[in-house]
Amino acid sequence: MPQPTTILIANRGEIAVRVARACRDHGLRSVAVYSDPDADALHVAVADEAHRLPGRTSAETYLDQRALLDVARRAGADAVHPGYGFLSENADFARAVIDAGLTWIGPSPEAIAALGDKITARAIARAAGAPLVPGTDGPVASPAQARAFAEEHGLPIVVKAAFGGGGRGIRVVRELEDVEEAFAAATREAVAAFGRGECFVERFLERPRHVEAQVLADAHGAVVVVGTRDCSLQRRGQKLVEEAPAPFLTAAQRASIHESARRICVEAGYTGAGTVEFLVAADGTVSFLEVNTRLQVEHPVTEATTGLDLVREQFRIAAGERLGLAEDPAPCGHAVEFRLTAEDPALGFLPVPGRVTAFEAPTGPGLRMDSGVRTGSAVPGEYDSLLAKLIVWGEDRPQALARARAALAELRVAGVPTAAPFHRAVLEHPDFAGPDGLGVHTAWIESDFAADLEPSEHLAAAAPEDARVELTVDVDGRAVRLGLPAALHAALLGGGGAGGPAPAGPDADDDDGGVRSPVTGSLAAWAAEDGATVAVGQTVAVLEAMKTETPVTAPAAGVLRREALAPGAGVARGQRLARIES
Repeated sequence: MPQPTTILIANRGEIAVRVARACRDHGLRSVAVYSDPDADALHVAVADEAHRLPGRTSAETYLDQRALLDVARRAGADAVHPGYGFLSENADFARAVIDAGLTWIGPSPEAIAALGDKITARAIARAAGAPLVPGTDGPVASPAQARAFAEEHGLPIVVKAAFGGGGRGIRVVRELEDVEEAFAAATREAVAAFGRGECFVERFLERPRHVEAQVLADAHGAVVVVGTRDCSLQRRGQKLVEEAPAPFLTAAQRASIHESARRICVEAGYTGAGTVEFLVAADGTVSFLEVNTRLQVEHPVTEATTGLDLVREQFRIAAGERLGLAEDPAPCGHAVEFRLTAEDPALGFLPVPGRVTAFEAPTGPGLRMDSGVRTGSAVPGEYDSLLAKLIVWGEDRPQALARARAALAELRVAGVPTAAPFHRAVLEHPDFAGPDGLGVHTAWIESDFAADLEPSEHLAAAAPEDARVELTVDVDGRAVRLGLPAALHAALLGGGGAGGPAPAGPDADDDDGGVRSPVTGSLAAWAAEDGATVAVGQTVAVLEAMKTETPVTAPAAGVLRREALAPGAGVARGQRLARIES
């Protein structure tokens, strides 16, 4: 198999920057692609060459297979790296790349199709002897079938998209009357994210940890489990903090995860880098979840604890080389990754596009920053909210967490809100940082931690981060950092008071009974008919922004009068969607 020389990176943002830098280390030429909103993005500057994909939406650009292959042909690329998200787990695209005579840097189309279908993946896991919770044998065709499963196996259940990943197309149901709404929401989100809406149902494990195994497999039959990761800190099914190795597992649990992951990959004929994911229940039960047939966002924590470059390992495997590992490597030290997303933790992790007016990364031993932005970068509303990832390594978990506290205190991002205040707060919570065990689970943020997070001093100090100005003042000869609201700072500089009009926002009083959009995005669906009588807090519309669905609720009881907006229409933050007539 010939060694590729020029890699088309069929992605954007942080992962495109990461792959371009790995190409440089490996002596390969990198070719980037960019949409119109990404014309000045960091990945465009980092790559050796960049080509425009005309358009703004994902469908017009990063999901357009024909356009990507045309760029590969024009740029002289002989291989394609899909990154994560977009087409990375699309078997049709992998086949198209191979049929075009290019090297696909990933598993075979057959393995992607088999493992990307979560129903088939369950069958493979069952054949491999992996532990499994009860679930449907195929897609459920209606909410009635989902309800029948719940009545047979008990609640809670989870409705899950059969295709795709990343926490999208998933709804947990704890009451029978909620099955229909959950089924509709999961189907709608699956169609929007993956182009297919088939869903299946399985029994939901309460308060489980999310533990995964990083796998490398070559074309010569060798399969190595590089290590484990814990990714339990999630909101809306999307991970925010990951660490390696997964802490506080018993020897039996770790052995089960390693061996099950290995057998699943052998059963599927897997090659390349991949992740086999499991749930670990509070009672110690381990259950197979799914296989991600791509590089994971959280792969750097495995790299930090093994010394491997997983992207370069992908290059080697795609070129037909053998793995240089004879057995599963033992981890060295401990690493934690913090996803810096353009989301406001004070508003339920609401995604907020904008422009990064300042980006200052922390420095020090054991720190790594994988970023897709820099000072001045635009954060478009059309794509995922991930800006960058802070990876912190220590000789053990306590040292890694101590270094993380210092690094997050030093980090500065302005212009858009980020999840950093959440990270600072969670590092102080004993459920996560306690020495005797890990008390977090996949719903911990929305349940156990919500009450602690809301009054957190970290959120109060960054609401939003760019709405405050920090000054250094002398107090008795000692330098003290003083944070002022930006409006007050501007008023003081101008010699006036701070009594100017407050900027309107999604929570501003609305004397016309308006229901306003809290985000810039698009209308995914109406949840109430025009003229319907609605109650306070009832969901009347669902918006989609930065690949995340956001429900919009009625601020008052009354009759809903919708604006002339059809599903798919673009909306701006603060735009009126409807009125409530009392």
